[in-house]
Amino acid sequence: MIELHSTPTPNGQKVMIMLEECGLEWTHVDVSIRLGDQFKPEFLKISPNNRIPAIIDKDGPKDSSGGSDYAMMESGAILIYLADKTGKFLPTDPRKHYDTLQWLMFQMGGIGPMFGQANHFNNYAKDKIQYAMDRYTNEQYRLYKVLDNRLANSEWIGCDEYSIADMATYPWVKGWKDRGLDDADHPNFMRWLAAMEARPAVQRNNEMATEIRERMAKDAEGKAEINMFDTKQNKEMLAEATKR
Repeated sequence: MIELHSTPTPNGQKVMIMLEECGLEWTHVDVSIRLGDQFKPEFLKISPNNRIPAIIDKDGPKDSSGGSDYAMMESGAILIYLADKTGKFLPTDPRKHYDTLQWLMFQMGGIGPMFGQANHFNNYAKDKIQYAMDRYTNEQYRLYKVLDNRLANSEWIGCDEYSIADMATYPWVKGWKDRGLDDADHPNFMRWLAAMEARPAVQRNNEMATEIRERMAKDAEGKAEINMFDTKQNKEMLAEATKR
């Protein structure tokens, strides 16, 4: 059994897709980042960086005492762990293997952070700073074009096989319409997107993400929310939660 401690953000969804694709038994443990659940001691034990997602594998590598509960944080590392555990979606052929890891890191180091900043400055920042909005929006469009160029030469993002690189990228880029992307100028990306959304595991993820968000929103009714974007408050909450 895998416990996924998360909320269905893009980073949470990439692990949901992998769990569904692998057919592993798993359960979603809701972590409301709007309510500050990420600073609870029990969550910090499995994710010291107070970020979702994190997992607990109830049948993980045994420790020196024979225990098999194994916790992991960082979505990219979790995908690699699950691929190694199941022998799926990370090719063993050396070139395909490292190509897949390259493009997984492209999502982790490029698409995730840059799309996140574009979303923040365009939709959530209290002060509308044109420089920041232009900087991250333009970088977001550049990254879409990198993907389109890659997919002109490869069936899937990592290589010619469906892999964790595709699963990691999809939740971040599926909202292309809301970002005003010109689909006609990105035909290879659109071909790949259609192939992704034809997969039953991806369809189940999208359905579950909606259901989980609705459940968590209902559970949060009447409760005080934190400002997720206030880094000073976040720093203070982590310091208080880990005070010795």
